[in-house]
Formats: sequence, C-alpha cells, structure tokens
Amino acid sequence: MEVKANAKLNLTLDVLGKRPDGYHDLSMIMQSIDLCDTLNLEENDSGTLSLSTNLSFLPNGEKNLGAMAARTFWAALGQGDRGLEINISKCIPVCAGMAGGSSDAAAVLRALNQMEGEPFTLRELAEIGEQVGSDVPYCVLGGTALAEGRGEILTELPALPPCWVVVSKPDFPISTPELFGRIDHVKLRCHPDTKGAIEALKAGDLAGVARRMYNVFEDALPERQHIRVADIKNVLIQCGALGANMSGSGPTAFGLFDAKWRAEEAYARLRETVKDTFLAHTV
Repeated sequence: MEVKANAKLNLTLDVLGKRPDGYHDLSMIMQSIDLCDTLNLEENDSGTLSLSTNLSFLPNGEKNLGAMAARTFWAALGQGDRGLEINISKCIPVCAGMAGGSSDAAAVLRALNQMEGEPFTLRELAEIGEQVGSDVPYCVLGGTALAEGRGEILTELPALPPCWVVVSKPDFPISTPELFGRIDHVKLRCHPDTKGAIEALKAGDLAGVARRMYNVFEDALPERQHIRVADIKNVLIQCGALGANMSGSGPTAFGLFDAKWRAEEAYARLRETVKDTFLAHTV
C-alpha cells in the first residue's frame, strides 16, 4: 500500500502553562497542507519489521516513529511483530515544526488499519497514536482542528477556506525542549486570538483567520533566529500574504495567499536564498 503523510501547520500556538507532569498545556489551531511524504508498506513472511528512508541521517528500525506506530498498532490488536517493510520518501523538511515524523507515524497507523479491514475508527486510531507522540493524534485526523492539552485533545473545526501556502524553512536547527524551557522565562509580547480565529473559521473568513495567526514560540527564539524568521515573514507579507506565522517550534515560517500568482512570486523570491521553500495548498 502507498499512503501520503501530509505536513501540518500551526495557524495559532499558545502555551498556557506548565503542568505538574512537566509537560505544558497548549492551545493551537492546526491545518494540513498537501506538502507530504510518501510511504510504501509491504507485508512479507519474514516475521520482521523493517523501515528505511531516503535520508541517511534519519533513524531506521524501532527508533523511527513509523516503526513505533506499527508496533503500537499491533499491540492494540493484541499481536506481536509481523513481517512488514516500510519505506518512507521524505519531502517534508526534518525538524521543521511541521510534524513530519508524526505525520509518517499517523500514515502507518491509517495504512495498517485499512490493511486489517479497519478494526478501529479514526478516533480510536488517534487514541492509539497518542502513545507514539503528541502530534500523532492530530495527524491521524488531519484537516483543521483545535488541539489542546499536550496536543492530544482534538476538536474538529470548520475547514480553512482553500488557499495557497508558501512554506520556508531556514537552514538552522531549533531545539524544542530548549524552547519549552525558554518559554517559562521570557515575557510574551502577546497571545494568539484563538477564539477569534475559530469564529473567523466558522464565518469562512480567510483574511480574518490570517490576521489572527500567532505563535508564542517566536518570542522564545534566540535573537538571531528570531530575526531570520521575521525576515521570511516580511517577504511573505510584502508579496501579498494575508498573514504569516511560524509553525510549531519552528523554524519554518509560512504565509497564506488568496491568489496563486502572489504565492508564486513569494515562492520565487524566497527560493533564491532558502532551499527548503515550498508552494503548497491547504487540505
């Protein structure tokens, strides 16, 4: 079976506080786009799970979220490892704040569920995915959703009106644990208007959603990285984006466009200096 794993973007991301278990309570509106990885799953008689990718630096085998997802799915069925080969062709940038690994894991869950005759509903599959990673439940469901708690409490939202998206990931790493550590000690400039964004979604108001996009992790970025993300957002706005934001823990920035030609102009400008720049569409 071949299955696609769509990238996600954060239209909003708010950190509400630290929990007694050490995690943070989050509130964020997530959106799928058609930038995706492609996974091929093939059953065999070996009795062994194997996983490979087109990127040599990514973990294979049990350390990959895709393999973890397969084992978690089989455990939910009360079974052990089976003969399965998973190949992942990566297109979503790695460590980009777009849930590439979580989306791959979710794609494995959806594919195995279909191959087994759908013993689980999508909601049940999302609950299984929670054992693999916080973003996996959303990636199982996709679309437009409000994610709360650690990201596992999901509320389906009205779909974002179809639009073009330019996604650009600058060439530097972001440590998610480090950002979570910094967020507790920095003064946040503001918080996203999540309630207003949800009302705009209900009204089908793309510009209203775009105006309300914000990610508090931008305030926790080291200065040089903050400047680089801001530079990308400025180019997107100059080219006619209705709004621009950073996704997840970054460093990817993106803009929403209501006209393809404006998105193409932004893509062309950013592609000159940022290799990992993509023109995509909402899903």
